[in-house]
Amino acid sequence: MFSDGRVYLDYNASAPLKPGVKAAVAAALDLAGNPSSVHGHGRAVRRAVEDARARVAALAGAAPTRVVFTAGGTEANNLALRGFPGRRVVVSAIEHDSVLAAAPDAARIPVDSQGRADLDALERLLAETGPALVSLMLVNNETGVVQPVAEAARIAHAHGALLHCDAVQAAGRLPLALADFGVDLLTLSAHKIGGPAGVGALLLAEGVEPEPLLRGGGQERRRRAGTENLLGIAGFGAAAALAAEDLAAAQDLAALRDSLEARALEAVPAARVMGAEAARVGNVSCLALPGVGGETQVMALDLAGVAVSAGSACSSGKVKASHVLRAMGADDSLAGSALRISLGWGSTDEDVGRFLAAWTAMARRLGPAQ
Repeated sequence: MFSDGRVYLDYNASAPLKPGVKAAVAAALDLAGNPSSVHGHGRAVRRAVEDARARVAALAGAAPTRVVFTAGGTEANNLALRGFPGRRVVVSAIEHDSVLAAAPDAARIPVDSQGRADLDALERLLAETGPALVSLMLVNNETGVVQPVAEAARIAHAHGALLHCDAVQAAGRLPLALADFGVDLLTLSAHKIGGPAGVGALLLAEGVEPEPLLRGGGQERRRRAGTENLLGIAGFGAAAALAAEDLAAAQDLAALRDSLEARALEAVPAARVMGAEAARVGNVSCLALPGVGGETQVMALDLAGVAVSAGSACSSGKVKASHVLRAMGADDSLAGSALRISLGWGSTDEDVGRFLAAWTAMARRLGPAQ
């Protein structure tokens, strides 16, 4: 709960800045200089950037030289998907919009009713195409369902394809190791793990080199031109180092999430938890209330002082059912009635209780007859 008494349960959208990250950013504010400058001021800034790079690399078991800092997860995804011209792109049907929009003509890997990628379909797709780049997220941002990335990587490599993994929602929630998953490119974003918004990274396996999207100077080993964002990078490094604490608390968050779902379904039996039968990270619940639009629920909960996200997106005033839930077989009505409740480092049982009280009252007022 925030100091103003409001409850924040939207960590998958953006996690509140951790105190240790604020301290790192504040320290970076005292540095002056361009990290490409060779004088003392520039060297001090360069040391701060490289220290942060090492911490981000350690989060995913990569070498620091294989970390490319970007302006966020979206840019990192675009660099991965657009960095290998000549390769056909294959993506799962439940990817983040930054992946789907980066490769609008990509072949789609279907998912089952629980939101898990169909690896037999991936095998067939790769058998029908030439050199390819496959993109499969590690954790879905709406449902929390964990994807079979290591198995997908083995299939991709058997067909001479590269495997990109958007691990933005997995960092701090699952152990990450580039080599263990066998992925060639991995995306991270600072603000999902208690770091600042506007900074991310693409991690590269040895020998993998995408063509740069941004050209200019020699920054980031000529992989991404532009003066490095010192404040964002320093905060990212601090957040990456602190992410181990989130892993240690993952069991507690899972218990909190499980309690939320059990109490919600007991109070409102018509509700449904999407992806409940699949392996999920412990901080996310996708809770559908048939007959009540997600946006209506978000607004009602906001009035009650509780912040969550809808499982559907609104673009130019037109409501659009979640492509993730549609890919899982949900119709527009069900897909448009889902909420995403996502917990994080500051979440408490009191927060969950506040959500349940407000959501249950709303469901009984607006939802189907119980």
